[in-house]
Amino acid sequence: MLLEDAAFHEGGLKRALGALELTALGIGAIIGAGIFVLTGVAAARLAGPGVTLSFVVSGFACAMAALCYAEFAAMIPVAGSAYSYSYATMGELVGWIIGWDLILEYAVGAAAVAVGWSGYLRVVLVGIGINLPAELTHAPGSVPGAIVNLPALAIVVIISAVLVVGISESARLNSIIVAIKLSAVAVVILVGTFYVRPANWSPFAPFGWPGIMKGAAVIFFAYIGFDAVSTAAEEVVEPQRNLPLGIIASLLVCTVLYILVAGIVTGMTPYKTIDINAPLASAFVNHGLNFVSAIISLGAVAGLTSVLLVLLLGQSRVFFAISRDGLLPPAFSRVHPRFRTPYIPTIVTGIAVGITAAFLPIQEIAELTNIGTLFAFVLVCIGVWILRHADPGRKRPFMTPLVPLVPILGVVFCGYLMASLPGVTWMRFFAWLVFGLGIYFSYGRWHSRVSRPGSGAATVAQTRSGTTA
Repeated sequence: MLLEDAAFHEGGLKRALGALELTALGIGAIIGAGIFVLTGVAAARLAGPGVTLSFVVSGFACAMAALCYAEFAAMIPVAGSAYSYSYATMGELVGWIIGWDLILEYAVGAAAVAVGWSGYLRVVLVGIGINLPAELTHAPGSVPGAIVNLPALAIVVIISAVLVVGISESARLNSIIVAIKLSAVAVVILVGTFYVRPANWSPFAPFGWPGIMKGAAVIFFAYIGFDAVSTAAEEVVEPQRNLPLGIIASLLVCTVLYILVAGIVTGMTPYKTIDINAPLASAFVNHGLNFVSAIISLGAVAGLTSVLLVLLLGQSRVFFAISRDGLLPPAFSRVHPRFRTPYIPTIVTGIAVGITAAFLPIQEIAELTNIGTLFAFVLVCIGVWILRHADPGRKRPFMTPLVPLVPILGVVFCGYLMASLPGVTWMRFFAWLVFGLGIYFSYGRWHSRVSRPGSGAATVAQTRSGTTA
């Protein structure tokens, strides 16, 4: 039988998501820290007004990867995203490496977003006259006397509880949040247009092309999220149709919004004076538009909430997929008998991310998350090319156009962005991979489906890629 049927027998995950919900999930994950924070960082320190081109470059790299993701997502509609795709095309070891990499991406990214959410919440509360004690809203070491970042911990606990209760409830909450933050982005575009001064766009690229590329490598964090759509594949109605639509639509919408917002912010404020902590809100404050700034701050809180929701969802689904293949203990692939969600990995993820966000002042998080995501994109692009040669006759509900050109462009652009990241990021990335390989060779290799009697490597690979067995 087909995997897409076999995987959803009694005890499987609940199918409840359509193309609209998937697009909202993608937008929910993509529009967050990138548009509300990193736009200012990249403009002020790396690219100047040329940050708009940085978004174009990052968006193009993501578009090439998204087309490859869409082919795999329609053909192999299972939880696990790039992990499942790499497993099916390049084998168990490569699948484990990318799965372990995704765990780092989602967990570290979620912790960073939770800390950012806490910071924006403080800004909003101060605006209405509520001042939370600094020692309970910062991680130890970040400010004098700090004990714990309770708001960061609280939002992780709340979102994790929503994810345990059900995917439908999570999707509805996400859709509401997405509507709020899209309204805030619309305010930025509509109101900000009247305060743009073209003179602020000159010089357009003060740091040259290298600055634009470095900016692209940093703001790539802004695009992380569309790949999380594919982690929910087993909870999608008509995945062969809806997954490609959700992936591509969410990426296109967000790319257009990013370019517009970047152009407006750099047009409203000279790049040298952009506030890197709150670039959008500060741009409007500088023009005396405090009310608009308050709306943007609320949108930022909403934006980071939905990003956190999708990152935690993606993390738990990757755990679920890896465990189902035997590479992690079976508890991680248990489905709640009532809610039909992978509740154990959701709870474990929530605890780990919550503790990290509450007690660690996380820095340089964007670079560490970016390198993991870029590596995943490279493997997905390579995987599409490999499977086209290995099994050209397979039914593909969605086909990546212009193969091998599109996969090659995806590998080249993502690889170039990886090369633009600092050396210390590469060191941390390799350290995490070495740790993961230790787990694989001490546990996963001996408990995997491949090692079980009657489950040869070829059979498992075929099952993962959706062939009959």
